[in-house]
Amino acid sequence: MAYQFNQNEIDNFYKKIAKNVSRLRREKGLSQLELSLEIGYKSCSLVGGAEAGYKNIHFNLEHLYKISKVLDIEMAEFFKEF
Repeated sequence: MAYQFNQNEIDNFYKKIAKNVSRLRREKGLSQLELSLEIGYKSCSLVGGAEAGYKNIHFNLEHLYKISKVLDIEMAEFFKEF
């Protein structure tokens, strides 16, 4: 039998990732714009939108990989409960 996913569960998963990206970014002293520029974007719309959960903007695996390299952390840090 297939697992039944509900939208609230998925939304909470994205929120956890966004909260961790925001926390780790701030711990490293980077603004949303600085992180955006480092991962190849010209504005902070992706980082700001994903951190705020705006209009279903989410980080994908490539974003998380790049962010982990910029912040010099393991990708697993984005999925931890705090």
